[in-house]
Amino acid sequence: MAPVGPEDRFDAFRALDDRRGRPGARLIESLVEARAGTADSPEAWAPAAAVGVGLPAAAALGPASYYADLAAPHGRRHVRICAATACFAAQAGRHLGDVERELGVDADAVSPDGETSLQAVRCLGYCYAGPAALDGDKPCTGPTLTGQLAGREPAQAPEIPAADDTGDPVLLGGVVAGEPTWQVWPLMVTTGSADAVQSEVAASGLRGRGGAGFRVAAKWEAAGRVPGTVVVANGDEGDPGSYADRLLMEAEPERVLEGLALACFACGAERGVILVRSEYPRALARIREAVGRAYADGHFGPSVHGTDITLDVEVAEGAGSYVAGEETALIASLEGDRGCARPRPPYPTRRGLWGAPTVVNNVETLAAIPWIVSRGGAAYARRGVPGETGTKLVCLSERFARPGAYEVELGTPLVRIVHELGGGLKEGAELSAVQVGGPLGGFLAADALDVPLTTTALAARGAALGHAGLVAFDQHVPPEELLRHIWQFASAESCGACSPCRVGSRRGLELADAAAPPGPEWERLGRVLAEASLCAFGRRIPPAVHSLARAYGDRLRGWGP
Repeated sequence: MAPVGPEDRFDAFRALDDRRGRPGARLIESLVEARAGTADSPEAWAPAAAVGVGLPAAAALGPASYYADLAAPHGRRHVRICAATACFAAQAGRHLGDVERELGVDADAVSPDGETSLQAVRCLGYCYAGPAALDGDKPCTGPTLTGQLAGREPAQAPEIPAADDTGDPVLLGGVVAGEPTWQVWPLMVTTGSADAVQSEVAASGLRGRGGAGFRVAAKWEAAGRVPGTVVVANGDEGDPGSYADRLLMEAEPERVLEGLALACFACGAERGVILVRSEYPRALARIREAVGRAYADGHFGPSVHGTDITLDVEVAEGAGSYVAGEETALIASLEGDRGCARPRPPYPTRRGLWGAPTVVNNVETLAAIPWIVSRGGAAYARRGVPGETGTKLVCLSERFARPGAYEVELGTPLVRIVHELGGGLKEGAELSAVQVGGPLGGFLAADALDVPLTTTALAARGAALGHAGLVAFDQHVPPEELLRHIWQFASAESCGACSPCRVGSRRGLELADAAAPPGPEWERLGRVLAEASLCAFGRRIPPAVHSLARAYGDRLRGWGP
């Protein structure tokens, strides 16, 4: 008898879903509708939602208790407040308690009369204007957040400040120069070829902008243009401190969709999916509107622009999970399952969404493809640095004098981004540390910013490129509280698929809450997380903690390696 390989693993949920016509694709949406306005636990309302789409009642309890939007009780008025890193840095975390007192309800609870519920989320993409909250879908931001939610102040939601530092933007052409979209796809689908798109992207050296940095052309090639291939645009930007994908989906949705179309063409895919996180309601609306226009203009649908090419694109909404941005977890969520990371192999390019070859590219990655195809891969490769080519959107948090999204070439010195583009900190505050690359990226001290913005250089300093969000911390944030904040995030967002991360993140938070000094238990915990976690989430926690210790020196003496 032949041995059973990883690609032959039996997935009971997929098998059942296949037999019933894949109703799992509608399950999360059905659960979101059922949750709205009720404070009851999922056991009370989730089973009926599963039965309603054609699945057994028990199929709903896993996702309903896993995703933050479903697990949190909902009152008639539902407020989501950002508890992520940039909003924490804005007021050293005080805003959460202030809002709880103002609304008379604790985070992740509902008022006794069922009128108001408050859900702590990470993040809302207003890192440049925090602290932030969504009152329903209405954003409120800034120092007067509490007054806005109480109705004493008008709601404030400034647009994302955006600027180009390259002289020839790849991503922000429409935002800063009004460059039109949908110029490349019609020409390529009618007179070009899939091989030509693949060739230009390969020549460009483009790497994924979602954090892993995998070569895009290699991922496309791995899918093999097998019939049934799917391309997924990952708009589940969960790194607190980054709002690049939100900017592109709101201000440049057509550029993102044109990149998705070109990626589908190169991969031989007739189906594309774009997932937008629920914390970005405006981006979700803009993407849906843009997809509708694309069908009306002949960019999508059967016989695209009179050719024999078919391309159908659908939009899905996330339900609140950081780890669901990881590609295997993202695929699980699209199938109606819990958004937990899955073991690899098989890799998604071999067996992904519903078992089909699946290419997952992040939104910023796709937005670069029209420029690459129109200008040529060689032109893109001349930008940036050898091995890490092109441009990157860097997002600066609210503490900076000039917060916003800046398109820069990879290799730009971090010290220039912080002090020249960002203008240092506002109101003359003293910079203590900068977090680079998301909540589990890494911290650099104020005097250690002489490093180029590249994956390799940042990794050598204990940081990470990630989505390239920069969160600044001033002297008003105690490092001990920042350490506790890291563990709070890790504990809240661990998907629970593996016990080293699930148990280890909770134990880390317990030790941080108890102000336990550095010692053997911390060392053992860090070793287990780094070596035994299933995915990069758990493995990145110890380096993030160590980099924080290095950045603060004597103030956290002993925490680092």
